[in-house]
Amino acid sequence: MASKDIESTIIVGSGPAGYTAALYTARANLRPLVIEGFAWGGLLQQTTHVENYPGFPDGIMGPELMPLFREQAQRFGARLITDQAERVELASEAGGVHSVWAAGEQHRARTVILAMGAEHKKLGIPGEEELGGRGVSYCATCDAAFFRDRPTMVVGGGDSAMEEAIFLSKFASGVVLVHRRDEFRASKIMLERAREQQNIEFLTPFTVKELRAGEGGALTAATLVDQRSGEERELQIGGAFVAIGHQPQSQLVAGQVELDDNGYVVVRGHSTATNRPGVFAAGDLVDHTYRQAITAAGSGCQAALDAEWYLRDTPEVPIPAGMHLGDPAEAQWAPAADPA
Repeated sequence: MASKDIESTIIVGSGPAGYTAALYTARANLRPLVIEGFAWGGLLQQTTHVENYPGFPDGIMGPELMPLFREQAQRFGARLITDQAERVELASEAGGVHSVWAAGEQHRARTVILAMGAEHKKLGIPGEEELGGRGVSYCATCDAAFFRDRPTMVVGGGDSAMEEAIFLSKFASGVVLVHRRDEFRASKIMLERAREQQNIEFLTPFTVKELRAGEGGALTAATLVDQRSGEERELQIGGAFVAIGHQPQSQLVAGQVELDDNGYVVVRGHSTATNRPGVFAAGDLVDHTYRQAITAAGSGCQAALDAEWYLRDTPEVPIPAGMHLGDPAEAQWAPAADPA
């Protein structure tokens, strides 16, 4: 089944990038259609106390913050489909019409903003899922302050793991960095910086077999396995930070937009434009460096402005017979003269 309306903008995704793009395109009178997915809200929905997002001096819970993003976008006219985007067909010519399918229905638009985000790679061991938010974390920048003066563990061997351990060392009583090999993927400079920290201990070659909770239900211990001897070792910890990488959720557009070797969408210069005209990408789908809620929101704003300017400046390819553009007069808000 296909809708006959051709939207100005379809946004695929609903984390800080997706909802910020929805807010800005809605305020620009574009009446965006947001395919937000079932698990809307992105990785912040899995985060407990967010203390580093501006405007909340006392912090806010991730599952409290994302509904506020969502409500604000809706207030200005963003329309939401709480279902998964199933497939896309992206036009190759400037001014062409793109298609996105969700819940068995085809939706068409002049522009598409991709904001599907990324997922933390997980260890896949007993206790990891159950102790999420109760000692297990995937972001030291987000959660390190909760582990002040407590023994902690970081799992990983790349630059991200070193960065996590270094940041965590400012708060924790001690950090044990566990890696499955004696060699590290991390750059020499990052490895040296981690080794310079007096409260970071390196434990190799070990893997983590299990994470266990104590009487209060929070993480208290990890079972490690020596990869040389096969012997097990118990490590008493109050926190475990998994830093083995991220997996961008780019499968939907693989083969249609350019991806880098790790699956992140490639954008042009300082813009959010992909190699497909009228298709933009934002948030953790693009960013493998910062991966913060505020940087994702900022890139969502950029994508919305890029889409607005594209619509303003790009001649339209003739609309197929039987199709028509949605009526922008139905929007609930018109932009003020001040673009800020």
